[in-house]
Amino acid sequence: ADVIVCDHHLPGETLPDAFAVVNPNRHEDSSGLGHLAAVGVAFLLCVAPNRTLRMRGWYATRREPNLRSWLGLVALGTVADVVPLKGLNRTFVTKGLEALAGGPVSGISALMEVADLKNGVEPYHLGFVLGPRVNAGGRVGRCDLGSRLLSTDDMAEAQAIAHELDVLNQQRRQIEQAALDEAIAAVEGDAALRASHVLVVAREGWHPGVIGIVAGRLKDRYGKPAIVVAINDGVGKGSGRSVSGADLGSAIVAAREAGLLLNGGGHAMAAGLTVEPSRIEALRAYLSDALAPACMASLDGVQLVVDGAVSATGVSVELCDLVARCGPYGAGNPEPLFALPAMRVVQASVVGEQHVRCVLTGANGGRVSGIAFRALQSELGAILMNAKGRPLHVAASLKADEWQGVRRVQAMIKDAAFSA
Repeated sequence: ADVIVCDHHLPGETLPDAFAVVNPNRHEDSSGLGHLAAVGVAFLLCVAPNRTLRMRGWYATRREPNLRSWLGLVALGTVADVVPLKGLNRTFVTKGLEALAGGPVSGISALMEVADLKNGVEPYHLGFVLGPRVNAGGRVGRCDLGSRLLSTDDMAEAQAIAHELDVLNQQRRQIEQAALDEAIAAVEGDAALRASHVLVVAREGWHPGVIGIVAGRLKDRYGKPAIVVAINDGVGKGSGRSVSGADLGSAIVAAREAGLLLNGGGHAMAAGLTVEPSRIEALRAYLSDALAPACMASLDGVQLVVDGAVSATGVSVELCDLVARCGPYGAGNPEPLFALPAMRVVQASVVGEQHVRCVLTGANGGRVSGIAFRALQSELGAILMNAKGRPLHVAASLKADEWQGVRRVQAMIKDAAFSA
């Protein structure tokens, strides 16, 4: 059979022997669409022949497919793949959210039900609520479930698969947390590794389905590119996440061409690889040297850029609605970050998976509800839990949520520091 390959990763010098390789990151491509996720490339591959068929009169006696109805799936894949929300990606997500609001496909509707999303979907939900559930089956050994969920028109089947994926997602979280704890311990216990510009950690028996998530957590924690390698049956499977300005995909391709890897590729912010366990130390040294200038120049994890300041009384639903008009937000277009000066924590508690929820009050008497995700074991969590009335400068993005018909603002806390 003729095979057409859709991809968005950085290719090597030799392309697959296929009928066509559709990839905006091919060396000779001049489309300027290298930021597309693979789902965007696949969607355009549907759009192009459909347009040609229309021009040739194919649909004069036939019903034309409604490709707009697929945009919800395109938005989900675009956000979940953490590509920059710029250009065509931004349009895909904007129009995809509109499609979902008008009636999502059966699989996404079923996922929204199990995730208790009753008030619509935003990019955050695509990336952190729905996307992880779709991927959960593949991460723990049931890779058919996600594709079956998103392709079925049978709502009963979709609901059954969605419930199964929800259970598997809970299992995935447990597996992920255990691997993350071990990875952090490996970094903290090795001064040379901790000082490296690129973190490369490996262990026998780690589940290959969660290493990408663990790599992202390490990257966020240490502010440098991180690669996590799961060694099973004598072969290391690795997944990496990078910081802004450090092109990890290109470095992995170069390492492969230098003979350090069995296979590997990716894009600027994420990459995958296959490596012999005996070459892991050499790979770490190679990547650390190759990415050192970019890592030292990157401000990820070092500097927090604040877009504006707002008092507690200025935090309002109207402000959130104004900010939302500049969305959708995500990779490449982060939500505005506000400084809330001289706030005091009047209440703090632990909720869910090590999240810290608190109530803040300002000097002028305004009150703001806030939450810091996965912060309990961090310095931020310690500050919020033990502030004891001391004034804090808080950095947070603002969201308007609806609960029982009432809209309220919640501060998504990114950082905090005691005021002088």
